[in-house]
Amino acid sequence: MTTTLELTQQFISRDSVTPDDKGCQQLLNDNLQSLGFELEQLNFEEVENIWLRKGNQAPLFCFAGHTDVVPTGPVEQWNSKPFDPVVRDGMLYGRGTADMKGSIAAMTVAVQRFITDYPDHKGSIAFLITSDEEGPAKNGTVKVIETLEARNEKIDWCLVGEPSSTTQLGDVIKNGRRGSLGCTLTIIGKQGHVAYPHLANNPIHLATPMLAELIAMQWDAGNDFFPPTTFQISNLHSGTGATNVIPGEAEIVFNFRFSTEVTADELKAQVEALLQKHKLDYNIDWNLSGEPFLTAEGELVAAAVSAIKKVTGIESELSTSGGTSDGRFIAPTGAQVLELGPVNATIHQVNECVKVADLELLEEVYYQMLKELLI
Repeated sequence: MTTTLELTQQFISRDSVTPDDKGCQQLLNDNLQSLGFELEQLNFEEVENIWLRKGNQAPLFCFAGHTDVVPTGPVEQWNSKPFDPVVRDGMLYGRGTADMKGSIAAMTVAVQRFITDYPDHKGSIAFLITSDEEGPAKNGTVKVIETLEARNEKIDWCLVGEPSSTTQLGDVIKNGRRGSLGCTLTIIGKQGHVAYPHLANNPIHLATPMLAELIAMQWDAGNDFFPPTTFQISNLHSGTGATNVIPGEAEIVFNFRFSTEVTADELKAQVEALLQKHKLDYNIDWNLSGEPFLTAEGELVAAAVSAIKKVTGIESELSTSGGTSDGRFIAPTGAQVLELGPVNATIHQVNECVKVADLELLEEVYYQMLKELLI
């Protein structure tokens, strides 16, 4: 049987920069098909997705993840080639080691071991793997879930292999994520000469009092699982390039990361009420990329906490911090969803790496979770 380290190295050697899969999903299938997994290829446009399932009985335990990785950045700044996996001082280097090819390898080997040791286990096991998590996330997990929902194929427990750990493997489990609501707001003024402001209407000046209110506003107080909702401006663009021209428009891009204490519709309504209060002429384009989700308790949380304690000896912290993940597409189906993976200190960075020992520990944690839930 291939080890988790060896399989991780095989995955990393495929330069699967989003949305390319470069044969990673076929490699996964090659390692699982002899165990009785049935392959369903669910491709949408340029995105490759697979649904691998063994068994047709409930409960269904699903491992979810992605084979695509972010671009390498300046290759010359890497200490070794990003798609040429190298072990150095106990660390495995390469793009995707932590996010999240190491997790996929650990899942695969854990399942191989589990089925070999317990061929008559209860329920079913599945893998939902996409090549569109690091990109727009329009034709990946969300489309696979739509397909499963249309035929009433339900996931009971879903373990997403995102790098959740902070300083030590298993110290943090993500049991939810905040929602993400983005907006592109255009404030419309009137272009003119800076020497004749009475003949123009500066959209930057018009927007500033409204933006000051937005920045100062408290949207909610959070709750036991989520911090308060945050508002951040990520871009403000205006002007013609000339220093003596009052611009005709100002474009403001901002984002809410919101808790379960407020809805996306409520946030939209508050912003638009403020725009009307300031009597602004505007165009607005909202983009809801994910609702908040939470698995506060249940069999999956209990299994993860127990497995980590058994394998590493530490007590895990449940957290909803960080960005979004594909868990946001799975949780609305009613599944219990957790994210559990390697230390995330180097993800998306030059010289991304993971401890070799952590790959083996992660494999064992996944194996113990399967035992907790399916024996």
